[in-house]
Amino acid sequence: MARLKEIYDNEIRFKLKDELKYKNIFEIPRLLKIVVNMGIGSAIKDKKKLESASNDLSLITGQKPLLIKSKKSIAGFKLRQGMLIGAKVTLRKSRMYEFLDRLINVAMPRIRDFRGFSKKNFDSCGNFNFGIKEHIVFSEINYDQVDSVRGLDISFHTSASTDKEGLYLLRSFNIPFIS
Repeated sequence: MARLKEIYDNEIRFKLKDELKYKNIFEIPRLLKIVVNMGIGSAIKDKKKLESASNDLSLITGQKPLLIKSKKSIAGFKLRQGMLIGAKVTLRKSRMYEFLDRLINVAMPRIRDFRGFSKKNFDSCGNFNFGIKEHIVFSEINYDQVDSVRGLDISFHTSASTDKEGLYLLRSFNIPFIS
């Protein structure tokens, strides 16, 4: 079992129940899934960049990414409907907690000039989204084998009904927020 899953089951759930004053244990917010997305606009011209980004994403997450096709044509970007332009991975259960552990303890300290996340990145339903400018902050990526540095988007989907509940949940996992 993942380390953060055990911490959530044994400590965080009960702490959140007391702080948010829930009567039923099923009301306590939990992390449902983490979606890691990497858009590769340069894949229009060079298919090898998409393969490279897909391999990097599979190293980061430990799961094979789903390749994303464009939904519509945009002439200004020389983009046609159905072209491959990105990759995403949806993490659930133990892989989700293992990725979260590596993100908090390994990748975040390596982000340059990082002071914490803004609370404005929550949607109104308790989900949290943010972007990382350089995917090389993950220790699984060998910097010498990277053809270009890419950014990626990470989205935390929670069962929280409000931003306040989502903030309490993510803070209990030691995700840093700017006060």
